[in-house]
Amino acid sequence: MEIAAETQKKTGVFARGWDCLKSTKGRVVQFAKNAKKQGQDDPRKIIHSLKVGLALTLVSLFYYFRPLYDSFGVSGMWAVLTVVVVFEFTVGATLSKSINRGFATMLAGALGVGAQQLASLFGEEGEPVVLGIVVFLLAAASTFSRFSPRIKARYDYGVLIFILTFSLVAVSGYRVNQIMELAHQRLSTILVGGATCIIISIFLCPVWAGEDLHNMIVHNMEKLSSFFEGFGGEYFMKPIDGESIVDSKDNKSFLQGYRSALNSKSNEESLANFAAWEPCHGRFGFRHPWKQYLKIGALTRQCAYHIEAISSYLNSETQVSVEFRTRIQESCTTISSESGKALKALASAIKTMKDPSSADAYVENAKAAVKDLEIALNAASLDETDLLDIIPDATVASILIEIVKCVEKVSESVHELSGLAHFKGVEPTVTPEKSQLLHRGTIKPIPDREGDATDVAITVEASSVSPENDKGKQGEIHVNMY
Repeated sequence: MEIAAETQKKTGVFARGWDCLKSTKGRVVQFAKNAKKQGQDDPRKIIHSLKVGLALTLVSLFYYFRPLYDSFGVSGMWAVLTVVVVFEFTVGATLSKSINRGFATMLAGALGVGAQQLASLFGEEGEPVVLGIVVFLLAAASTFSRFSPRIKARYDYGVLIFILTFSLVAVSGYRVNQIMELAHQRLSTILVGGATCIIISIFLCPVWAGEDLHNMIVHNMEKLSSFFEGFGGEYFMKPIDGESIVDSKDNKSFLQGYRSALNSKSNEESLANFAAWEPCHGRFGFRHPWKQYLKIGALTRQCAYHIEAISSYLNSETQVSVEFRTRIQESCTTISSESGKALKALASAIKTMKDPSSADAYVENAKAAVKDLEIALNAASLDETDLLDIIPDATVASILIEIVKCVEKVSESVHELSGLAHFKGVEPTVTPEKSQLLHRGTIKPIPDREGDATDVAITVEASSVSPENDKGKQGEIHVNMY
């Protein structure tokens, strides 16, 4: 019995071990699949990992080569720590951290040495007291400055490094005699580590925060455009009795794309902050108006919130009034379609950095459709209609009116961006030399009292689309008919 029990116990342990091994194998396989998918979705992440490895290998030479180690000693480790801390995914983020760390280290080192020299004037008994007071005052003031929104956004990391470096230099100077040499070694290695990160980040497959922000704004506007262009048909093609149409999710994926714009605020603000640190690159010059992108992004999110409200009526099974829906269907469909076309034209203008005037016609068409919708709503008779039956469609119409106002604000902001960023002008499709004339005419018979002949007055109106000839010309041609 004892042998059998022991054998069964060993078998149980072996089975649990085998199950654990299979479970571990499954997790490793799943991790590999996730890593592969992540690399395929954005190959830049793989390149960034290789860049960090290269930077760490280069700064490790402080330990590998004896001449460098003899010059910097243990302080060479600060170069390694600097690379690990400041090397970020985008060029702007790397520059922000590197510059903040470099200037904070220099300023804090200088103040730390000065504080140590000042404290030494008070003798051995007064030196620690003075150092403690100076450290307390500067640390408290620096920490309080971090609550400032401007400093929090751009210099928070630098203030943090300033507090750390100043405290280390000032306090260590009390026990270390060669304080200047220590400060020089640490500052040199930190600058070398930061410079290594900056050079590799800029010149080896750079990832620009400004370009990512630019593409994010365009992508969000295109998603909203796709929703608006499909909403009219999707909503008004729905059966009136409330029954739903069975359709695949792939065919309606455009109705969910707007969600990417709802939670993009933090990413946009972070990218705009880092883009301000970046030098000129590609199509983006010095002092590019990145803040204007934030304004456009905020208005785009406002449109997305309206979409979030209006999309809830797509799957609604509430009974509606057929007469009321028929009355507003054309105007609502036009508003949705023209708003989508306007956003698509604005997104294309930002993407290509060309004048966004092509979107003006769509905005005007949407505003004209709003006026038609208001007329239809005012003319609607509610005497023989149940109020509950028209609430869903009336709510949709009201939200669409607000959406047109939002799209108009987006258009104005894109025009402002066009002026600030000096977008390229679009060549007119009709040149002044080859203006196209549009003729309209009316024929009015004029009886001739003196004879049997009849004069026919043909009024011809000619209008030109040439920018040099905005007003049409009108004339009359008299033809005698017998």
